[in-house]
Amino acid sequence: MTTHGPVLPIWSCGGCDAPWPCRTRQRELRAEFDDAPVALALYLGAQLVRASEDLTWVPAGALHRRFLGWLR
Repeated sequence: MTTHGPVLPIWSCGGCDAPWPCRTRQRELRAEFDDAPVALALYLGAQLVRASEDLTWVPAGALHRRFLGWLR
């Protein structure tokens, strides 16, 4: 169990207060979804949709980079 989960509705990290997903959670997610990169992308895409409903002032491109841009 991680302490680096999102604090809603501001989408900051509960473990380190960085924007979620923080670097630590990104590493954890990569390890957790090691054999399923498409499933990871789908999970993060769903989180992006949820976050976009809460963070209406954040530009869509910034949210995309934050949630999906690090997957490359």
